[in-house]
Amino acid sequence: MTLTIQSPLGPLFLAVLVLTLLQPTAARTATTGKYLVYVGTYTDHGGKGIYAYRFDAGTGQATALGLAAESADPVFFTVDASGHFLYAVNEISTYEGQPTGAVSAFAIDSASGKLSLMNQVSSRDAGPAHITLDQAGKYALVSNYPRGAVAVFPVLRDGRLGEASGFVQHRGPGGPDKERQEGPHAHAVALSADNRFALVADLGLDQLFAYPFDSSKGTLGQDPLITKTNPGSGPRHLVFSPSGKLLYVINELQSSVTTYAYDPTNGGLRELSTISTLPGGFLGPSFASEIALHPSRNVLYASNRGHDSIAVFSIAPATGTLTEVEVVPTNGKTPRSFAIDPTGSWLLAANQQSDNLVIFRIHPKTGRLTSTGQVLQITSPACVQFVPLP
Repeated sequence: MTLTIQSPLGPLFLAVLVLTLLQPTAARTATTGKYLVYVGTYTDHGGKGIYAYRFDAGTGQATALGLAAESADPVFFTVDASGHFLYAVNEISTYEGQPTGAVSAFAIDSASGKLSLMNQVSSRDAGPAHITLDQAGKYALVSNYPRGAVAVFPVLRDGRLGEASGFVQHRGPGGPDKERQEGPHAHAVALSADNRFALVADLGLDQLFAYPFDSSKGTLGQDPLITKTNPGSGPRHLVFSPSGKLLYVINELQSSVTTYAYDPTNGGLRELSTISTLPGGFLGPSFASEIALHPSRNVLYASNRGHDSIAVFSIAPATGTLTEVEVVPTNGKTPRSFAIDPTGSWLLAANQQSDNLVIFRIHPKTGRLTSTGQVLQITSPACVQFVPLP
């Protein structure tokens, strides 16, 4: 059957209409400047689960919507490209009587901000710390921190999670920090742009694993290419550059960011440079946590717990080299997480131990941060995520 569309306003209007309808939902809604913001909390410190806010990128104002869903320690989550589903790890040690954590799938009600639990599955090991979706949105990859295991879960057609389709267990002696690196601690996963490799940061082993990823079966190859990081660095989170040619890794224990050149043929990494996330002269204890790229500028952000700040770096367009721009206090204690709104105008810093969310304005040219003075009170925030509204 052939579908014919005629428009009295002419072919140009028709072309624009068709292109608009063919755009993915997330791409269309991202231009409205209206968002839901979800914040996960530590429930063993007084939080009750995931909380919701409405956020206006035009004004930088956030309005509390209250508890979106009760959930045990939803310390990290991600949202699918459609903005319809949220997937959270529950950093617990026992699930249905077994020594494992859990992964929860929620449906998002964009009108109220409420989250409806669709289903929950075992994370296949205790204490899951991170979750991400593959490039096609068909699989969720979960990092289990305490013993260093990574599991893959299919995303079913209705948005629920299936049982694990892939699983790998890290092994080996830990790094030189005997308190934090007594063994493997898988902390985060990032997928290559072509979806062929899953890069895993293991804080305990001081290693980055490049697993071949089979996106048709949801499995990880058993013979990963391993890159050793600086001893005692403790790689935590990682993010690819927009080109996919560079990988930025934040090192928790040494408070630094390392830039790697990425080889798409085999998942190999070549270290280019490392820069501290702390200002010169600071000698106190501090542990780096979150890392993120500005959505449209050559700027990278990294947070420090202890110094309680966010470091801002400019990125050299030709080489990807980082240069410190500033290190800004987060006006709270222990900024475990932060998020940048899709317009690139605002940054929300989650200060875990001072129970607040602080909103910063991002300079449109330099990426510098300025506190707006807007502070949202929330118990033990651990993760922040923007969801565009239609």
